[in-house]
Amino acid sequence: QVQLVESGGGLVQAGGSLRLSCAASGRTFSRYAMAWFRQAPGKEREFVAAITGSGFSTGYADSVKGRFTISRDNAKNTVYLQMNSLKPEDTAVYYCAASREWNARASAYDYWGQGTQVTVSS
Repeated sequence: QVQLVESGGGLVQAGGSLRLSCAASGRTFSRYAMAWFRQAPGKEREFVAAITGSGFSTGYADSVKGRFTISRDNAKNTVYLQMNSLKPEDTAVYYCAASREWNARASAYDYWGQGTQVTVSS
């Protein structure tokens, strides 16, 4: 079992930055690939970024590539999402998720956090 708790969301102006954190319970954190997804009102949940258990490989959605950076600190059981140059269309609830399998499909992720709201004003 893995429990995930996100933090760091909030209200920011367009062009600003936020850093999301996701703290995980358990002693096997490094065995899990971690990802961030987001869901805007009236839209389906979409992939944002993922990172392997070792942290050596990452992947991003085209919409955030070059602006967002995913990273992890296995000693702290935490994964991060640094979001720069934020746009109003980045407004959504952001979720972190854990999976034994590194990919972009939400269905592959077994554990989910409760989400944190990110609102970008124009």
